[in-house]
Amino acid sequence: MGPIGVLCIRRTLTEGRAAGLLSGLGAATADAIYGCIAAFGLTFVTQALLAQQFWLGLIGGLFLCYLGTKTFRTTPAETAAPAVGKGLARAYASTFLLTLTNPMTILSFAAVFAGLGLATSQRNFVDAAVLVAGVFVGSAMWWLILSVGVGAVRGRFDQRRLRWVNRISGAVILAFGVAALVTGLRSTR
Repeated sequence: MGPIGVLCIRRTLTEGRAAGLLSGLGAATADAIYGCIAAFGLTFVTQALLAQQFWLGLIGGLFLCYLGTKTFRTTPAETAAPAVGKGLARAYASTFLLTLTNPMTILSFAAVFAGLGLATSQRNFVDAAVLVAGVFVGSAMWWLILSVGVGAVRGRFDQRRLRWVNRISGAVILAFGVAALVTGLRSTR
């Protein structure tokens, strides 16, 4: 479970299933974009992203540190705010951008596609499009299952438990941010 999973769980618990699901769908969209790059063999985009790996890692790591600190310090609301409009758009956009700042995602897709023999030059447009659609649908299903499952136990969390969820989530997200920064700094050597 990475930082996006932790964030999705926390948002589901504090803001409801819709916020958790939209957070996950933001990540699924970014996964589909990276899957598209890998499936269609857009080498120049891959190389450009990898060339900016330090800056993308730095931005992503700093954002994770900010998000982790903010989450850790947040006091749970007495009642869940209705997640509509800007709240849902923010949930989607934040995880979309956070997932896009991880250029290692594209390497993962490229490695998996190559390992499964799916990254050959004989692939046609339809095959690649079906593969990318499968990546998106599979990722979206995971986020749906996670947000529905967490939403089912949401009523069991009182203020004290939600405060601990915030603290644990914040610490985990902050740790991922620090790890991203350390990894990014080591990659410059």
